[in-house]
Amino acid sequence: MDKKEDFSGKNTFKKKPFKGKKREKPEFDQKVIDIARVTRVVKGGKRFSFRTVVVIGDRKGKVGVGVSKGPDMKASTEKSYANAKKNMIKLSFTGNTIPYRVDQKLGSSKILLKPAAKGNGIVAGGAVRTVVSLAGISDISGKMLGAKSKLNNARATIEALKQFSVKKIRENIVKSEKKSATKLAPKEENIDEKKIVKDNTNKKETMKSTTEKVDKKKTVKKTQNKK
Repeated sequence: MDKKEDFSGKNTFKKKPFKGKKREKPEFDQKVIDIARVTRVVKGGKRFSFRTVVVIGDRKGKVGVGVSKGPDMKASTEKSYANAKKNMIKLSFTGNTIPYRVDQKLGSSKILLKPAAKGNGIVAGGAVRTVVSLAGISDISGKMLGAKSKLNNARATIEALKQFSVKKIRENIVKSEKKSATKLAPKEENIDEKKIVKDNTNKKETMKSTTEKVDKKKTVKKTQNKK
């Protein structure tokens, strides 16, 4: 190595330039919450593979859960990352906590999420904590009331957070508009039917009055002829 001597008498070394490629930061943060070895019985014996559950998020409102199998750990995590990327949701609310309480059931797992005051932190454990933290929620309290399956609890948390997603809010708006339209439509029909009934009754009354007038004239003429 090349040495250089300073005026102070200390030996300094020349730094060689870094020739390798710089590591690019991933688009989303990821965390593996469950790894399981899966066996499949075939004619020749047993085949082993791995199943991984991955949660990804950008800590700014986007979060997703993915599951996949592979012959080794690396392949299964890559597949589950791609699966989670496909099934991502985007939250619409702003702030550190959720707007209101949510109870969600999925299979045998039950999730309870409640809003918390600023500075309270994430009071939850297991898969709920990872999903909520990667979604970017900093103040929330949650509890797992059902089964302890990490995959089911993660999916139940995603389903609970879906209520605050942009897509779900748009769907609810469309549904409410359709309901209001269906409620107004029969009322208008009833109004039209009432108008028709009124017109018919008015016509009958006019017909009766005209017939009565004609009958009166006829009776008057008969009396005059008799005289």
